[in-house]
Amino acid sequence: MKNYKLLIIVISLLLSLNLSFAQSDAVSKGLNSITIESLKGQLEFLSSDYTEGRETGTKGNMLAGDYIASLFRIYGIKPAGDIQMKNPSWRDWRKGRRPESIPTYFQNFNLINSEPGDHQELSIIKVKDDNKEILSFGYRTDFDIYSSLANIELEAPVVFVGYGYKNEEKGYNDFAGVDVKGKIILRLPGYPGIKDTSSEAFKIFKPKDRRDEWGLSRDKNRWAKDAGALGVIEIIDNRNFPRDWTVNIPLRYNTPTYEGETELHPGKYDNMSIPGDTISSRLINIVVTNRVANKIIEKSNISISEFEKYAAEKLKPASKDIDDLIIRIKSQTKTNLIGTRNILGLIEGEDKDEVIVIGAHYDHVGMANGYIWNGADDNASGTVGVLALAKAFSEAGVKPKKSIMFALWTGEEKGLLGSEYFVSNPPPSIKKILLNLNYDMISRNDSEDSLGVNCSMNYTKAYPAFKELSEKYNKELDLGLNIEFEASDRPGGGSDHAPFAEKDIPIFYFMAGFHDDYHKPSDTADKADYKKMMKIIKLGFRDIWDLANDEGIFKEVK
Repeated sequence: MKNYKLLIIVISLLLSLNLSFAQSDAVSKGLNSITIESLKGQLEFLSSDYTEGRETGTKGNMLAGDYIASLFRIYGIKPAGDIQMKNPSWRDWRKGRRPESIPTYFQNFNLINSEPGDHQELSIIKVKDDNKEILSFGYRTDFDIYSSLANIELEAPVVFVGYGYKNEEKGYNDFAGVDVKGKIILRLPGYPGIKDTSSEAFKIFKPKDRRDEWGLSRDKNRWAKDAGALGVIEIIDNRNFPRDWTVNIPLRYNTPTYEGETELHPGKYDNMSIPGDTISSRLINIVVTNRVANKIIEKSNISISEFEKYAAEKLKPASKDIDDLIIRIKSQTKTNLIGTRNILGLIEGEDKDEVIVIGAHYDHVGMANGYIWNGADDNASGTVGVLALAKAFSEAGVKPKKSIMFALWTGEEKGLLGSEYFVSNPPPSIKKILLNLNYDMISRNDSEDSLGVNCSMNYTKAYPAFKELSEKYNKELDLGLNIEFEASDRPGGGSDHAPFAEKDIPIFYFMAGFHDDYHKPSDTADKADYKKMMKIIKLGFRDIWDLANDEGIFKEVK
């Protein structure tokens, strides 16, 4: 009997060791598949002139999508997009063939592209007792309007909301104490302290780079919409009129990278959105000059300069209703429908219902005037990162406990539209999304990173295991990355993890470094740091391997 028990123990230990060796061998296979040559080959094609800047809805974007799908098929990744019906020919029908349901790699959907029509009107209506004063302003002389989804006429009261800024962790909220539902908000650009670089507010609220500044503008519009505002009026400095407001350009446009008669602006589609359930779901955005803003607030005891100083020094808002005043807006809009698609592939795990989504956006901003914005770092690099992980998990040869979806998003440059659509319309097979890993701009070094080791990782604060795993494998794999970790309850910003975080899906997100070629034709593949890029991808693989096979990490948070 004792010998029998001993035999059982020995067999159990051998099985355990065999499983451990198998897992270790699988991890090594996955890591070894991630090579500089494979990354370089894919990055060079995706950011080549053939893909024409990969703008959403264009031929170059579709070509890039087909290329991504073909690699998924080569790697043995299952299609996870729409089901396509394939009808047999007349001859095949006579032979007994019938329509087939064919799974594809494409999640197809439509976007609305809109641009201002010929008639735009902004008026201030001041009402006092029985008197009514109406003052109308000149389009692109005192205001500009970013089109809605339909022709619109509205009249609504106005609320001054400072910067229209929120930072719950720091206790600042310009929407506190005022009701903006069904109203138009008047706000300043930027954030508290933006004009006083020595202020505490500037140090606390300043975005860390240009990308975050762009993301802030998007966040501010989302906060306004969530609060129920109908529209936004933002004040611009009279000294900084947009150049396209002027009707004469006496001198040529002249920059270090371009000289020409017309302004160099990439892309065919400026203003895209996901069709909502209602026409009114789109926020109206207007920018106005100082003199329009001063007319709006002239009887309200609001001083813009005093507010700016107060917010910078006290870190407190001073929002208030503007009484006896109505804003009238009339706007014509031209719209058309643009088809586009996300690219989705899947490795099924033992648990098919719970899915980890590894994603990156494959679109960029397009081309114009003979120039192509190749977008090597932004974000062919992240796209290649997802493809590399798909290949690594496939070559590992071991089915993970959790399913893993590899997703390449369209429409990020138009407002995170691809990832937003996916989160709201996941494939029917997905019952629960466990987490999202996002790669965005993972191949370059910032000006202070001469060694090529700095990168950042944002993650959901409730999941410290994301940081712990990254620290562990950065050390064990001897990657030598200097990772700046940043945790928040719902990580936001201008990248595709944000729609997941908004749905309380945990995320972690890698970025290598910000650089001067961002959104310029000079963002090309020859400037990539492939060694650094490979390290970030290997770290993501090792993190996801554990997360896809460890039940405890997610149960602990619950």
